[in-house]
Amino acid sequence: MHLAQFLIGPLQNFTYIVDDGEGGPAAVVDPSFGVEPVLEALDERRLKVAYILNTHSHQDHWAGNADVKGRTGAKVVAHRLAPLGQDISVDDGDTVDAGRLRFQVMYTPGHNLDSVLYIFDGHVATGDTLFVDGCGRTDLPGGDSGTLYDSLFSKVVRLRDATVVLPGHDYGPTPTSTIGREKAHSEVLKPRTKAEFIRWMRE
Repeated sequence: MHLAQFLIGPLQNFTYIVDDGEGGPAAVVDPSFGVEPVLEALDERRLKVAYILNTHSHQDHWAGNADVKGRTGAKVVAHRLAPLGQDISVDDGDTVDAGRLRFQVMYTPGHNLDSVLYIFDGHVATGDTLFVDGCGRTDLPGGDSGTLYDSLFSKVVRLRDATVVLPGHDYGPTPTSTIGREKAHSEVLKPRTKAEFIRWMRE
């Protein structure tokens, strides 16, 4: 597996290319605004993009969908509640395969109603559910701090500690992390009750 991370757009978004080697099958995760560097990389590596994987329906995570789809013919994948007109709707526990690449879907509402994570080959693309030393806000439509708490502490923390966290934004001290590191150091995953978490998110 080959992984490339691109910092693009005005909101410090991360877009990812995951592929199985030059000329092989690939997926693009969360193509944001200013997706041209991603398109250039796809052409340079002659990748056959099967899927565009959207972690949720906020525009900065899908603004480049049309450009990637127009260039590659890839199918857009998003949670079944996402209003994106996606080609493939997924839900918790589903898998999406592109050659030897397999992406497992984990439904993690809280930042919004259609947030998902994509787990693959020891990595997890977390969108805005979990940043490096942070998480997405919950005061936008569809957001709910109590629901985010459930997603984080019932699902995300159960991933293997060595799992590499690929966040949706460059908002932390490093561009990537691991689940173990976030559990040990992030205020987001600090052990606390749901009520305490909700109060902390309001502060």
